[in-house]
Amino acid sequence: MVSPMPKPRVLVTRRIPEVGLQAIQAYAEVEVWEGEGPIPRDVLRKKVASIEGLYCLLTDVVDEEILGRAPKLRVVSTMAVGYDHIDVDACTRRKIPVGNTPGVLTETTADFAFALLMAAARRIGEAADFVKAGRWNAWDPTLFVGHDVHGATLGIIGFGRIGQAVARRTTGFGMRVVVSHSRPILDETLRQTQVEQMSFDRVVEEADFLSLHVPLTPQTEYLINQEVFHRMKPTAALINTARGRVVDSKALYAALRDRTIASAALDVTDPEPISPEDPLLTLPNCLVVPHIASASVATRTRMAVMAAENLRAGLVGEQIPHCVNPEVLRT
Repeated sequence: MVSPMPKPRVLVTRRIPEVGLQAIQAYAEVEVWEGEGPIPRDVLRKKVASIEGLYCLLTDVVDEEILGRAPKLRVVSTMAVGYDHIDVDACTRRKIPVGNTPGVLTETTADFAFALLMAAARRIGEAADFVKAGRWNAWDPTLFVGHDVHGATLGIIGFGRIGQAVARRTTGFGMRVVVSHSRPILDETLRQTQVEQMSFDRVVEEADFLSLHVPLTPQTEYLINQEVFHRMKPTAALINTARGRVVDSKALYAALRDRTIASAALDVTDPEPISPEDPLLTLPNCLVVPHIASASVATRTRMAVMAAENLRAGLVGEQIPHCVNPEVLRT
């Protein structure tokens, strides 16, 4: 009797939706990091020594050191769209394909970006804290007066899938939408989304709400800095559902403290997670939530399954459905 082939060994660096885990268990021997929070660096160093597949999250830095300790590794799959936490070049040199989960979270993230915009405009976080503190004793015509969203100008930095989805949500509010993008936007896209493309500086200066939708790259790191804040309207709000390091946090704190801008609503921070002692958390005009823009049941489930599908394909030598370095599959 022929013994069955052993299943490839896989490390999953965090608890994930059960449907994703079940998909992986169907074809691999799986170890899941069950601890609270991200897998510690020293644990990851040890665990990768014997694995053939790595299923990671954006909190896990997969760099030259980790890859160098993983001689059997054949595929890296991240349950995220962004992959700035992975050294893709180092993976490519080792002929290790890297999978991600693009597209699936576009609409959910756009929903949340607009929710943050509304919360910042109407000071919802401040008002809720006011009620919880037992300070509401009467209706007051001057209490938590915010800014209208209808008829306002939305500035979008980065006009990929999510930026375009956010623009579509402005229709019912009669907003003017101005966008800055690294490349010329197709006329058809401009017509469909009814936006104006202009320079970064003009978008910053004209926006009542500035929403960030760029990946983290050397070019976008600390793109939003002290100089930018001084160009913005004093009534403007900053919305960040991209990456924390796109914004200079110290400059943001100063801009909010000094009322250089009116408010900010952040789904991502630098560092992440943000320290409870971070000065941004002392400001009433700064709303911070824990990186939950894609956190709907349907979207997180689909992300988990997509990452599992990428992992399986890499382990069996098939074309990865969503590969960020497809050149390794052609060599």
